[in-house]
Amino acid sequence: MTTIFQELVAKERAAEQAHSRVEELRGMYGPPTRQGGWSPRQSETYNTALRAWRDLAREVQVALADYARERGETRSDVEKQVHQAVQHTGGSGAGA
Repeated sequence: MTTIFQELVAKERAAEQAHSRVEELRGMYGPPTRQGGWSPRQSETYNTALRAWRDLAREVQVALADYARERGETRSDVEKQVHQAVQHTGGSGAGA
């Protein structure tokens, strides 16, 4: 089970990194509604990053639920353990 838990931690870390990328792009590009808007390339880059983050986040939620069910724990307890492990290993950057 340790390997599976570590996989959950890795998935969560990847989702956090993807979210950081989305936030980074928002910061770089500014609001899409500003005068002039985003270029087509900026829109494509942002939307690709956003889809990647959403896909990874969804994958994490499914894996958390499956893991919790197999262990007879609540999903929220497992999620808390995973978040603590991610924080303990340095958040979204270290330990990857």
